[in-house]
Amino acid sequence: MGKSDFLFSVLDERFEVISADSMQVYRGMDIGTAKPARADLSRLPHHLLDVVEPSRQFSAGEFVRRADDLVAEIRARSKVPVVSGGTGFYLRTFLYGMPESPPSDPSVRQRLQDLEREKGTPGLHDLLASRDPVAARRIPANDRHRVLRALEVLETTGRSVYSFAWPSSQRKDHEFLVIGLDRPRDDLYRRIEARVDGMFQSGLVDEVKKLIATGFGPRDPGMRGIGYREFLSMRKGCLGFREVRDMVKADSRRYAKRQLTFLRAIPEVRWFDAREPAGAREVLAAFLGMELPVPS
Repeated sequence: MGKSDFLFSVLDERFEVISADSMQVYRGMDIGTAKPARADLSRLPHHLLDVVEPSRQFSAGEFVRRADDLVAEIRARSKVPVVSGGTGFYLRTFLYGMPESPPSDPSVRQRLQDLEREKGTPGLHDLLASRDPVAARRIPANDRHRVLRALEVLETTGRSVYSFAWPSSQRKDHEFLVIGLDRPRDDLYRRIEARVDGMFQSGLVDEVKKLIATGFGPRDPGMRGIGYREFLSMRKGCLGFREVRDMVKADSRRYAKRQLTFLRAIPEVRWFDAREPAGAREVLAAFLGMELPVPS
């Protein structure tokens, strides 16, 4: 049982879900991001799906702001908000809050964007490496948004973006129960490979073709996600769909490993075996003080 299976089996009309998935925010990207089916969404509402175009960066800060607003709205409807997703950075930021880094400076950002048009994102990353080696080692050369942000912070403050401390304790404006579902690594990888095969069978190739035909490409944040960026590699060589599928599987396995490592570093997470989720259901019911549906 995965996250979505667990949610749909134990939550009912008393709940609404806030998606903490950095890719499901993008419109037109349904199959590759494994969005829930519409029939399921009509039974258990999900928020922060399909909220921006693939061309727009969606940051952790924006996620937290929107999630906070949604929590208030859901509670006003006398429902229980549940934040669920696999983007560990979003979840940690929601739990602890953002670091006290400076706000964006439009004039500095515009100057950096002009420089990017001249030198490209790799050129900006080289500039970052010469001025802030620590940030350059931690930020991939093709991550346009983070490279720009690191240079912007450096220019406006004279400090590395990583010199600003993250909060070390949970926020006090919410009461949290944090549940993690784990499974043996070989089982996890089998499920990932089966899911990728299912995506290709469900029309992932056509979905990507439509996005490219619409005009989205490698510079757009959404198209840099797993399940999409691999197709763009076909333009650079003689790759076929089988090779692309294998790349998606490999990238998905690496991503899952990184996210589990990140989430295991959050001490508040209570871990349960995904194959036997009864314990997680019981802990959730006790936390909420209510009876929950028993999975069939």
